[in-house]
Amino acid sequence: MASILIGTCSWTDPTLLATQFYPRYASTAEARLRYYSQNFNLVEVDSTYYSMLAERTAKLWCWRTPDNFTFDIKAFSLFTQHPTQVQSLPKDTQSALGKTNIQTSRLYYRDLPFEIRNELWGRFSQALLPLDSAGKLGVVLFQFPQWFYPREDNREYIIQCQQRLPQYRLAIEFRNGDWLSDREKDHTLSLLSDNNLAYVSVDEPQGFTSSVPPVAEATSDIGVVRFHGRNKENWEKKGITVAERFKYLYSEDELKDWLPKLGGLASQTKQLHVLFNNCHGDYGVRNAREMAGLIRSQPSLFPDLAEAEKKE
Repeated sequence: MASILIGTCSWTDPTLLATQFYPRYASTAEARLRYYSQNFNLVEVDSTYYSMLAERTAKLWCWRTPDNFTFDIKAFSLFTQHPTQVQSLPKDTQSALGKTNIQTSRLYYRDLPFEIRNELWGRFSQALLPLDSAGKLGVVLFQFPQWFYPREDNREYIIQCQQRLPQYRLAIEFRNGDWLSDREKDHTLSLLSDNNLAYVSVDEPQGFTSSVPPVAEATSDIGVVRFHGRNKENWEKKGITVAERFKYLYSEDELKDWLPKLGGLASQTKQLHVLFNNCHGDYGVRNAREMAGLIRSQPSLFPDLAEAEKKE
């Protein structure tokens, strides 16, 4: 039975800072992370999707959190085939690009020369090292876009990502339902399990091209579930903030529906990460706390957790 880690996909979202979650004394980046890590044992870092993680930042996170705290790190947008702003790249990389024929404000992975790609992968790997060395790195999350279809070249790219970061645990999330269609599901899950890659189970609005069904599957000894909310109106709406897209507070019954699935994943893995990405205001922290309470209330589904709490 897995150890179960629960948290949210941000601890510094502006809408969260505007709530009463943080006490008044937690007014700095250091104090907020210290307070968050006293309340949860897991967090997903989404800022690393928008800009490259700095090694010094990773070291600071290690110093500011307890020994049993875990960070899941979202992969940089460039590595997941998303368009990436040139200005989000390291300054010396921007200068190197200026010497090429690339003249654009945003680019894709395929646009970069091999040497620059290689350098960026190396820096990303190096920046993760402090977290890994401290035993605080969970998974590196690769969330692929809805135009990332189940084709052979994309399957090969997923394996290449693992080969780029062989010392770390990778988790794969799809934003295209075709990967989990009746025709592709077995192939997709086999690809991940054969390469020890964690499948990311999701709860999200249904009925869109980007919708992936709420399938709970374990393809490695780490299970990952991400709760994106069920805001159908805003799911693919253009011109809104991330907080607006994920503005959804789960009801207790909606969370309870997931308990059998979480129990199944926990029985098949060594560690289960449960993450709330409905980061609008305090929705994420409220639902994370509620889910933790619901899991504790179900000893028949989570017997090892109940036994561990008895010993404590």
